[in-house]
Amino acid sequence: MSASSIRARVRAEMIDEIKAVARRHLATDGANLSLRAVARDMGMVSSAIYRYFPSRDELLTALIIEAYDALGSAVEAADADRDRADLRGRWHAVCRAARGWGLAHPAEYALLYGSPVPGYAAPDATIGPAQRPPLTLIGILRDGFAAGRIEPPPATEPAGPLRADLAELAAQLGGGLPEALLARGMAGWTQLFGLISFELFGRINRALPHRDHYFDHQIALMADLIGLPRPA
Repeated sequence: MSASSIRARVRAEMIDEIKAVARRHLATDGANLSLRAVARDMGMVSSAIYRYFPSRDELLTALIIEAYDALGSAVEAADADRDRADLRGRWHAVCRAARGWGLAHPAEYALLYGSPVPGYAAPDATIGPAQRPPLTLIGILRDGFAAGRIEPPPATEPAGPLRADLAELAAQLGGGLPEALLARGMAGWTQLFGLISFELFGRINRALPHRDHYFDHQIALMADLIGLPRPA
């Protein structure tokens, strides 16, 4: 192995270790990361860590992208594991996978969907990873619409500026989704992550101790709203 390959491997290992220590700080201190604190835990002088992450924001971005990709992989795997024609089964599997990942990784979930980090602006590099969960959900709608297996939307259609926004988004997504169907799909997306956030952040835990049952009931309601067919 060449000297340059050894240096690259050592650098990659150091970056992985820095991120692992930073994730432990997320669990104890939230998103208030300090490069000095991370360096101290690693036994490094604070100036040394800047060779790997020039700023706190670059470290946060790396953690955010990694978390989004992990969540995206979880929901995509759950979707791929179901029969393509079982639209409702795919919906339930994807929603449960998102919740399962959030419950298993509460600090990373809070970094993605909790309060914005003061002074941090997410760069464009986070957009693609962030889109993986909602695009998986939209894929279920697209397949159902293409097969003619989603019930027609309610009579009330989005109007005015909202309809224009949805039409532009539908064009970007492809598949010719009607604005009303896309609006219902986005309601399901926001409901899903609202449910997970309320549970993780303790908003419903005392009121609803049987949270598995509550979660399944709520995502079934959203499947009804979207028009996903029930099993025969």
